Amino acid sequence: MIKASSIILSTAVLLTGCMQQTEEPETPVRAPAEIINTAPSNVWQTIDNNNVLRIELESGYVYVELNTQLAPNHAKNMKLLAQEGFYDGLSVYRFVEGFVAQGGDPTDSKVPVLAKKRIDAELSYKTDKRLPIMALDGSDGYAIRTGFLNGFAVGQNHGGTKTWMTHCTGAFAMARGNEINSGGTEFYITLSPQRYLDRNITVFGRVLEGMQHVQQLQRTAVEDRPFNPITGVNVLSEIAAQDQTVFEYLQTDSAEFEELVAARTNRPEPWFKFTPNYVDVCAISVPTRRQR
Repeated sequence: MIKASSIILSTAVLLTGCMQQTEEPETPVRAPAEIINTAPSNVWQTIDNNNVLRIELESGYVYVELNTQLAPNHAKNMKLLAQEGFYDGLSVYRFVEGFVAQGGDPTDSKVPVLAKKRIDAELSYKTDKRLPIMALDGSDGYAIRTGFLNGFAVGQNHGGTKTWMTHCTGAFAMARGNEINSGGTEFYITLSPQRYLDRNITVFGRVLEGMQHVQQLQRTAVEDRPFNPITGVNVLSEIAAQDQTVFEYLQTDSAEFEELVAARTNRPEPWFKFTPNYVDVCAISVPTRRQR
């Protein structure tokens, strides 16, 4: 039999724990916009244009940074597909409101010349030792640890030996069928966080600029009008003569980014009357801007 005194004691411990968790958090001093706008030039990292795709849609360009560290084979294959013009004349043939926009060949009949039609999934990047990331405090629900690595939002296992990109808004990933290694050419862009897809499918990039063009895509086909045509997909470094865009991001291992995370966790602006003392990995957009 359990004594009543034990129950009372246990309840007291639980209540004490709750009281500790509800202590008022320390409020940051500077607002997110101020942190970003005053960040010195030495904490902004230039993005290599060899790893940036420019996807040309009817309404404009979408720029995507490929993650050559966490999904090197997908990044390499996508660049080969771009170099051979695989996507020229294809379309973003699937648009699910609030979910994803998917592009490629809906017939699945087009065969690449330089690239692979199918590629083994890269669901996580494995290392012998813990891979250091800028980790967030608190639980996540989808990963033991979440944070940022070289500008990308990521998740990790307990030991930090498996790291993967998360399905935040603007994630660039490879669609597949039921077979885990059945993807290779059909990409998609997430329109909102879809974290339940993490580690079920390979995420290998993020949209740097142009999400508005993705959101402007047609939802349904219109008679006598091409449905979301893709004019071309190019590696940005290979079209430098016509597009000299260079992007940079706020280094996610910098003191400024750490301060930004704190400011997103508890907003210091006077408008906010409640500070939750919590932020998830998809609620922090890595500041990215044009260098030129």
